[in-house]
Amino acid sequence: MDSLLASASRSEDEDSSAGHKRSLSQGSGLIPKRRSSSRFIKRKKFDDELVESSLAKSTSRARGPSGGEPGRCSGSEPSSNEKKKVCKTVTTPAPPSPAPSPSITKRIKKSKQPLQVTKDLGRWKPADDLLLINTVLQTNDLQAVHLGVKFSCRFTLSEIQERWYALLYDPVISKLACQAIRQLHPEAIAAIQSKVLFSKAEEQLLSTVSSSSQPTLETFQDLLTKHPDVFYMSRTAKSLQVHWQLMKQYYLLEDQTVQPLPKGDQVLNFSDAEDMLDDTKLRDTRDEVLEHELTVADRRQKREIRQLEQELHRWQVLVDSITGMSSPDFDTQTLAVLRGRMVRYLMRSREITLGRATKDNQIDVDLSLEGPAWKISRKQGVIKLKNNGDFFIANEGRRALYIDGRPVLPGNKWKLSHNSVVEVGTFS
Repeated sequence: MDSLLASASRSEDEDSSAGHKRSLSQGSGLIPKRRSSSRFIKRKKFDDELVESSLAKSTSRARGPSGGEPGRCSGSEPSSNEKKKVCKTVTTPAPPSPAPSPSITKRIKKSKQPLQVTKDLGRWKPADDLLLINTVLQTNDLQAVHLGVKFSCRFTLSEIQERWYALLYDPVISKLACQAIRQLHPEAIAAIQSKVLFSKAEEQLLSTVSSSSQPTLETFQDLLTKHPDVFYMSRTAKSLQVHWQLMKQYYLLEDQTVQPLPKGDQVLNFSDAEDMLDDTKLRDTRDEVLEHELTVADRRQKREIRQLEQELHRWQVLVDSITGMSSPDFDTQTLAVLRGRMVRYLMRSREITLGRATKDNQIDVDLSLEGPAWKISRKQGVIKLKNNGDFFIANEGRRALYIDGRPVLPGNKWKLSHNSVVEVGTFS
């Protein structure tokens, strides 16, 4: 009993001393040292300990490895009651947000930049840009480029100037144009370079070749070798020869002179020459013999036409007697007449079918009425009237049709003329 009282009084003294020390530490803002043992006891952490340890780790990362918390000493973990008191008395500052790394900032900057559209910026194609650049560098004259260069589209002088200035001073357009030019095929680049205009210095060197001489390819090759800095890099002896011939044709060589214009009463243009003509002198003399022959031929033709018009009704009667068809068959609704051995069929629609009629298959022209039709298909053929007035028959049966003795195989069609004979099997 005495031992219990002694231990209780000892614990009260310790609690009072501990409370006095805790009040001192709170007044001074410092956390007292905690007792620790050398033994390592592995146990689970409570929720408040987890929160405190996470806060401690975040503050230690923000302050660095060397900077520790004030009033904290290295030692073992305190008890849960002391940690609760510490959590109540000491307020830990909020951990500062970590600064973003330079790689993240670069990504943010790149994402904020507007995406460049690599679509075509107009009617200008890479071939046009390359031709414009090479020609301007060779001639130094936009007016000559507008008059002498043939682009893929018809550009005005202002459009050519705007494109040239854009290629020079607009970084976006120049970059896109250079990327597109690099993707051109070498053969396409060679073809574009062959279209570059000749500069004045090049034409001046070509004009030194005499017009009376007959220069060969070797002559122009010598010019290329002697003046490589003047001629364009894609020039060949053949291209120089062709351009020299054009200059000779238009009298642009040094030894050629253009004839002066006529003066005085001489003709200046075509309209002046036309005014000077006398219409009376241009008239042909009258040929009486030719006029008489033309008059006689005209009278003869008119007489023959009149005779044919008088004999027209006789020919109509002859045709009706041969074919057996008379005019009353053709009324306003009848398009054509099909006449067989036994029956006459009137075609009053633009499309009719030929064949053998059955209970399940109805046919416009039933060939079984003409006789035994066991060799005829149920749908032997189709006759159609086109918009231009022509009749066509299509064979859709198994056997061939014969039009005026010519066979029409299954799946083919044939044009029907007036009085055509159609043979289907043994019928005609």
